[in-house]
Amino acid sequence: MKRKITFENFLSGMPARDYIFQDYSYDDQIVRAAEMIREADYVLIGAGAGMSTAAGAVYGGKWFEENFREFREKYGTGPYMQDMYSAGFYPYPDEEAYWGYWSKQCLLGGIDADFTPLHKTLLKMLEGKKIFCLSTNADGQFAKAGLPEERIFCTQGDYFHYQCAKGCHNKTYNGISMFRQMDQARKDCRVPKYMVPKCPVCGGRMNMNLRIDGYFVQDDHWYAAEKRFSDYLNEALSSKKKICLLELGAGFNTPGIIRFPFEKLTAENRNIRLVRLNLNEAVIPESISERSAGINADMKKSIEDLAALV
Repeated sequence: MKRKITFENFLSGMPARDYIFQDYSYDDQIVRAAEMIREADYVLIGAGAGMSTAAGAVYGGKWFEENFREFREKYGTGPYMQDMYSAGFYPYPDEEAYWGYWSKQCLLGGIDADFTPLHKTLLKMLEGKKIFCLSTNADGQFAKAGLPEERIFCTQGDYFHYQCAKGCHNKTYNGISMFRQMDQARKDCRVPKYMVPKCPVCGGRMNMNLRIDGYFVQDDHWYAAEKRFSDYLNEALSSKKKICLLELGAGFNTPGIIRFPFEKLTAENRNIRLVRLNLNEAVIPESISERSAGINADMKKSIEDLAALV
């Protein structure tokens, strides 16, 4: 009897040693992948940053220059102030400056962001399937597209909650209203001192609930989502029915959360098929190539073409 899969033992830090780019044309890969999805009873979506990018999310370039102009003027145009990801790691001088920046990133990157048409196309394609979404994205777009939150597990936090910076207690706080107020009150890239949140338990500073250090808080909501993910995966595996792992834009930044575990699951279970969509990194372990499709192309076009065939 196979042991029950939990999120902890699902994770894998072991890359394959036999990666290849499959020798199929784009059209043939779309046909192969569509068949794998169509025949599946269960579809586990693994969504990385590439999915948000393909859907239209913008983090840098002219968009960042225009929307974060005041921060670039204040803090310079060095390596930090190039995009939202890098700017999040800038060593802001104090908490007023920290929340001055993060309140804006949360609004533009998640709370007010809506680039869901591609997500909706994907979900419509999967109608009638038993689906679940494992995501490392913080933008909340799958929920906005209509996927019930009980079918989503965002492992790395999001742009909607904050926590004690030292993780002194197991609770996160909804920051939507606070971020909007900060956005209105921001002057010279800073929020007023009275708006800076303090931990209600230890009195210390608070940070975003994002997995950026060892103090990330996994609250009751996180553990409930983890359990739903585990229950879903165990149900799918024990059913002996066909399963498709649909990996969307999960690269080699945090491969141990989606990419490597999906490869491991596919290798260990003959009833699993792996469909990997990635603009530049859709390599597939040769040992599972017959049961996998790695589509190395624009993901928006790939999803739309798959939706036309499934």
